[in-house]
Order: sequence, then structure tokens, then C-alpha cells
Amino acid sequence: MNISSQENNQSTLSHLDSDGDITMVDVSGKTATTREAHAVGQVRFPSEIYTQIKAADGMTKKGSITQTAHIAGIMAAKRTHDLIPLCHPLPLDKIGLSFEYDDASHSISVSATVKVTHKTGVEMEALTAVSVACLTIYDMTKALSHDIVIDGVRLIKKTGGKSDYQHK
Repeated sequence: MNISSQENNQSTLSHLDSDGDITMVDVSGKTATTREAHAVGQVRFPSEIYTQIKAADGMTKKGSITQTAHIAGIMAAKRTHDLIPLCHPLPLDKIGLSFEYDDASHSISVSATVKVTHKTGVEMEALTAVSVACLTIYDMTKALSHDIVIDGVRLIKKTGGKSDYQHK
């Protein structure tokens, strides 16, 4: 990226100050509102591994992959500020995760919804919950194959705050 492109982007990136230095966003002047974010991702398996996992209802020698991933996702959302340097610590009101087997893509789809009433949003918490849940599924199943792919982690929707967002 050339210097002029960097200068143009600095005015739109919230974590850069007017000098281009990294900064935590000052939310002290914002109004606390109810904010919610929904993120998704998936863990894709080779077809024979997917069939084996589904036939065992997600149970492995380590335990249930979805129950373990569910707990991991909740814990990760609560600790997002410890993982992402400029995130604010938030008193989360709700963290919900769901898991769905998808026979067409040989995958487990992961969905997370995070809610807070605060001065800043929870997009990063929802994305972190999905990411760590997917990583946990990978960890729980990697003994079966390393040809497992985590993909499609993205924000689907956010409400509250300055603007709403809906993935198209």
C-alpha cells in the first residue's frame, strides 16, 4: 500500500488516531444501547471422516465435540478483550452457540449470537466465539484426519449502535 492510500484509510479506521498511531477507541461519549452480533463459520471434513463423526453423534474419545466446542466458544467470547488487543472488556448479556451437521458439504456449521447493553458492539465477540468453537472441533477430531478445513467465518448481522449490518 502506498503512503497516500495509507493516509486515506487512516481517517476511516477506528483504531488509528490522526497521527496514524494505534489507539483504543474512546467510547466514553457514546450512549449505552442494546447491541447484538451474529457470526457463522464451518468445519469441513473429508467425506469418510464426516460420516464417521456423524454416525457417532459427535462423540469421540475426548468427549462430545459440539458440547466441548460450545463451552469453548462461550469462554472465548467472554475473553475476547484478552485476545484482540484493542477490544474493550464487555459485560456480555447473552452468548448463544449452535451447531448443525451439513451432509451436502460434509461440515459442521457453527453459529454464534452475542448480546450486550453497552457503548460498543460485540462483533468481535461473536467472531471469536465461532472461531474458537471451530478450532475446538478441529482439535477434537484431528486424530481422524488433518484434511479438515475451517472456513466461512464471517459476521452475518449486527444491530445496535451507530449502524446496523446485514450480510448480503
